[in-house]
Amino acid sequence: MKSVGVLGAGSWGTALALLLARKGVSTVMWGRDQGFINELEETRENTRYLPDAPFPDNLELTSNLADAVQGRDVLLVVIPSHGFRKVMRQVAALLDEDHLPAAIVSAAKGIENSTLCSMTEILEQEMPPALSGRFAVLSGPSFAREVADGLPTAVSLAAADTGLCMKLQELFSTDSFRVYSNLDVVGVQLGGALKNVMAIASGISDGMKFGTNTRAALITRGLAEMTRLGMKAGANPLTFAGLAGLGDLVLTCTGDLSRNRQVGLRLGAGETIDEILDSMTMVAEGVKTSRSVHELSVKYEVEMPITEQVYRVIYQGLEPGEAVKELMMRPPRHELYGVSFS
Repeated sequence: MKSVGVLGAGSWGTALALLLARKGVSTVMWGRDQGFINELEETRENTRYLPDAPFPDNLELTSNLADAVQGRDVLLVVIPSHGFRKVMRQVAALLDEDHLPAAIVSAAKGIENSTLCSMTEILEQEMPPALSGRFAVLSGPSFAREVADGLPTAVSLAAADTGLCMKLQELFSTDSFRVYSNLDVVGVQLGGALKNVMAIASGISDGMKFGTNTRAALITRGLAEMTRLGMKAGANPLTFAGLAGLGDLVLTCTGDLSRNRQVGLRLGAGETIDEILDSMTMVAEGVKTSRSVHELSVKYEVEMPITEQVYRVIYQGLEPGEAVKELMMRPPRHELYGVSFS
């Protein structure tokens, strides 16, 4: 695996492209906006999304999707979930059936609103049948800024095929980026998506000045919700105790680099969701994912009270203070089994 096409030139796509190029992997990064790509080419850094991280000479840039896709050993897709399917359809039309990539790796953290599909489910639906089984997921506690700065980071890489998983693990591993293998594709994806919803909840709490007791409770009970839904969807519950679950949850619920936490902080301080989104240049996946997860909880008949309140705050205009009151006044439950003693 010597050549990688990175699809997406935001902060996370740029950080991963830098990681691979610095390692000596032949890397091309694609963005749809020709003007933006010209800007990146001229400055040789992503001043808009990830400033002060100069591009290595071997990092190529393109706005031509075919250049990023054709002839590449691996495609790394770092596109927000709401645009994932559209781009993958374009990719499928460009692939040569005789020279398919060895793997397509999703580094997106979301669930498609209209279908409730994960990113690998979208890949299974949109890619040529010959690529089935070659899909993988990269997720875990990894702010783009810190990865670009070379700070020690550990993540999970999941693929259903053990051999493919090990090859991709080797591809992405560096002396500052440790990659753990995992065969639970469902769980790693759900962990990466669900933690964003919990990060909004944690941000709301902190925005309302509730303190660290409240944040700790939200993280712990949020993890319980994530695990319950994951098990219903066929995930390994142990995945949620790992990097793609607890690790990413703690990071996004406590780190100020988290866009989802920032959304929550501003909601808790009294801003409306429209005001917040209108002012943002980068995507906070948890906003759209809260709707998907709410619908998944209904589909699987899983009780997810924190998710429910985040959804109501964002989409139904519920006041954050009322959401907290409703959470605190729920009927008593057993902590581990979620049942009432009454």
